[in-house]
Amino acid sequence: MLAWAPLFAFVLLAGCSRFREHPQAETVYVVAQTYLRDRIAPIATNVAQVTNGEALEVIEHDRRFYRVKTPAGATGWIEDHLVISQAVYDQFAKLEQQHAHDPVVATGVLRDSLYMHLSAGRETDRFYLLPENDKLQLLVRASLARQTPETSTAAAAPPAKTSASGPGSHPAAAPAPAAAAHASSAPAQPVVLEDWWLARDMQGHVGWLLARRLDVDVPDEIGQYSEGQKMIGAYVLTKVFDPESSLPGNEVPEYLAVLNPYKDGLPYDFNQFRVFTWDVKKHRYETAYRQRDIEGYLPVEIDHEKVDNQTLPVFSIRVATSDGVVIDPATGAARPAQSEVVRYALEGPIVKRISDATVDTAVHPPGEHPAGARGEQHAPTRRRRR
Repeated sequence: MLAWAPLFAFVLLAGCSRFREHPQAETVYVVAQTYLRDRIAPIATNVAQVTNGEALEVIEHDRRFYRVKTPAGATGWIEDHLVISQAVYDQFAKLEQQHAHDPVVATGVLRDSLYMHLSAGRETDRFYLLPENDKLQLLVRASLARQTPETSTAAAAPPAKTSASGPGSHPAAAPAPAAAAHASSAPAQPVVLEDWWLARDMQGHVGWLLARRLDVDVPDEIGQYSEGQKMIGAYVLTKVFDPESSLPGNEVPEYLAVLNPYKDGLPYDFNQFRVFTWDVKKHRYETAYRQRDIEGYLPVEIDHEKVDNQTLPVFSIRVATSDGVVIDPATGAARPAQSEVVRYALEGPIVKRISDATVDTAVHPPGEHPAGARGEQHAPTRRRRR
């Protein structure tokens, strides 16, 4: 009987080991298309190609390399800067969930291939590589200071009334005591601002993209009337019937367009809007209405409502009513501390204001930005376009 005791104990331990929790395999995800190498050496053999977004199982670590296995079973070495960790991948997935149903404020197209970033900034984590000419849904605009060798020793915060450069940016580290006197005596370097868009691609991926690398979609028929300004959004208000039009159903769209100067870092999304209506007799677009010198913020809302016993296209514009700006800590986007929503209706070629403004006051302490001229309401005008 005692002779069977060791064998019984071995069988019992072997059975219990089946129920032990095995450590979960570590996974990394490919950022840039590359090859796995058979060794860590200047001269090595390519064993497998991996592409952006591919999941790899980690077998072992070196100081700057991972030994990984592909889903097809190939193993090899890859540099750590060519992959992201599971934690970063999960943050991208969370960002996608948070903004899956955000309203689209404009649409755009990429000029060339570009990475999506986890937050606005050139040095932030990146993952999805979008192809050239990819179509995008634009959700939020933010501006921040671009960190360059020239500005790295400048003050962390820009001068007063330029808080629009701060969204999403991180304060620069204070200079070391030995260098503080030299930094204070050096002339202040100008803060270089750049715009970023939080965007969603056709696969539902969400991330931040450098604004200067994409173009906002604007119809060619009204884009030619931008007069040196940048159209950052064009929205169909209604359609009119023109029997000589070659468009489907002979219906020509009439547009609301919002515009801005060609300048990054502005603390508002647009400073004017225009309504383009279609002259059925002359078969051309004309400016039915223009409002300048405002500080407007996206999104613009388009709807149809009953006005004076008839259903008309209605649009709502949010404009700032004070110089204060609130920075959204989640996105880095600037929003007015106080604003109002002004509503207009399009009746034929006439645009008219239809309601008192709805005032909105931010609950966060406002910052400061350059005060934009508030401008008086312009009377509707019809402009001839050659």
